Amino acid sequence: MTAVWTYTGLILFPILILLGILMRANQGGVITVPADRFFSFLTLHGLGMAGTWFVIGMASNDYLLNKYTRSPLVGNIVAYILTVIGVVLLIIATFIGKFAAGWYFLYPLPFYRTWEEWATPLFLVSIAVLGVGWLVWTVSMLIGILRKYPLSQALAWHYLRGKKEPEVPPFIVVLTATLIGIFICLLAGVTLLTLYFGEHLGWMKNDALLMKNLTFIFGHTLVNEMLYLAVAVLYELYPEFGRRAKWKTAWYVALSWNATFLIVMFAYFHHLYMDFVQPTGFQFIGQIASFLAPLPAAVVTIFSVLAYTYRNSMKWNLASLLYFYGVLGWAIGGVAAVLDATIVNNFVLHNTQWVPAHFHTYNLLGQIFFNLAFVVWFAEKVSGTPFSVGLSRSVFALLLFGGWGFVSMFYLSGTFSIPRRFNLYPPDLPLGTTLAKAAVIFALLYLLGIIVFFFGASQRCAKAFSR
Repeated sequence: MTAVWTYTGLILFPILILLGILMRANQGGVITVPADRFFSFLTLHGLGMAGTWFVIGMASNDYLLNKYTRSPLVGNIVAYILTVIGVVLLIIATFIGKFAAGWYFLYPLPFYRTWEEWATPLFLVSIAVLGVGWLVWTVSMLIGILRKYPLSQALAWHYLRGKKEPEVPPFIVVLTATLIGIFICLLAGVTLLTLYFGEHLGWMKNDALLMKNLTFIFGHTLVNEMLYLAVAVLYELYPEFGRRAKWKTAWYVALSWNATFLIVMFAYFHHLYMDFVQPTGFQFIGQIASFLAPLPAAVVTIFSVLAYTYRNSMKWNLASLLYFYGVLGWAIGGVAAVLDATIVNNFVLHNTQWVPAHFHTYNLLGQIFFNLAFVVWFAEKVSGTPFSVGLSRSVFALLLFGGWGFVSMFYLSGTFSIPRRFNLYPPDLPLGTTLAKAAVIFALLYLLGIIVFFFGASQRCAKAFSR
């Protein structure tokens, strides 16, 4: 199933990149995309990217989990079937029905439609199908972990009491904390969709503030947990590229990931700073949580990677380079996110392209680098054929140069207050148009790198089906 998920993800990813390029080309005046089509592209691009790399992260963790315990295969299969169904419904709702409320589909936008009437319920059904599939998969993986480790051991609480037995790998600790977080935010998503359906059927009228809170605890938290899935794999695989012993769980690892699990649940409050009816206490919690969220997991992970790499005889190949430079992308994107989450900055930056700058950085150049590193490792493992030096250098150079060039255009745009979510920039913002044109060039380089990567990885993953 890991090879199936890999093929699916690597097919969807370039298509979703192309949608992003079309949107930036439209903003740059290179092509003309009708406004309704632009925002349907934006909806599919955002949800598609999040979903694609969430399932790749789940698949990689499910594969590595088999080293320690077995999770029920049925969860993986059900998730794949429902993901395919959900994606097909989502494509129909956005491409044919022109649903265009954005990946965040903030209430009450889905009910103020400029698209086909049937597109809204179909969109909600597609999200529900995806959510059910991922919830089943999450529960099945937790069942696999709890078969071997009681919850307190899986979260390494005994390390906090100074005990080191039984030994629990860092991979299990990170994965358990992440899966519990995913379970909670998927339940929030179920609640959100239930309320949407209730209003669509005329049974009730929803509270806008409640709906916005549920939307962000679902979407924002899920995107954070998606990154942590990739980090869990990094903990397991990065030491394979050096000559030192594999990482072991210590008290500070247990403390950092238990703290991260709790803190990240409240970080989404920074998206509601401008909602003045939100209780003031929540705004303080959001500010504090946004400052604290990156510290435990990111600082411990970054320090561990740097300490492991320093004066170590590393085997530098495409996978290890993607891991190392992915940590850089994660760190820079995280710092940019904290700057935006600071209230005094948020009023200036949050409706500018600084926001897509930071989340494209830690996704495009962080989380996706981590997941591509796993794909390299997996493809080489099942095929016994390493990526050639020439292929590795070409792919890495295209991804690094194209990716950083692309996000730099977002950062520059945000610095000069170029607004986000605009399909076209007004004449008094010519810089936005110029930077969008430059972004297209860099994005095409990144896309070329992914296409070359796809052919290299797919040829090797194909051997998994013959075994």
